Amino acid sequence: QVQLVESGGGLVQAGGSLRVSCTASERTLQYLFVGWFRQAPGKEREFVSVISPSAARTDYTDSVKGRFTISRDNAKNTVYLQMNSLEPEDTPVYYCAAGADSYSRLREDGYLYWGQGTQVTVSS
Repeated sequence: QVQLVESGGGLVQAGGSLRVSCTASERTLQYLFVGWFRQAPGKEREFVSVISPSAARTDYTDSVKGRFTISRDNAKNTVYLQMNSLEPEDTPVYYCAAGADSYSRLREDGYLYWGQGTQVTVSS
């Protein structure tokens, strides 16, 4: 069982930057795809980004391409999501997830482990 803890959320003005982190309780995170999802009130959870175990491959949803960067530090069991040029639409709760494979990495149901989420609020 891998426990994931997100941190780094908060309040930022539109156009600003924020970095959220996902830290795992087990070193097995280094062998797993890790994804970021987000969910706004009243909406379905949506895929944001994913990184492969070696960090050789990353994927992003179209709305964040060029603004968000996912990275990982396997020595620290941590995956980061750097968010720049934030917009009010980037506001929801951000969740990290782990355990998908290369075929299921873009789908919410492909992940085995989930964190509790961290709130990001972008003010206009």
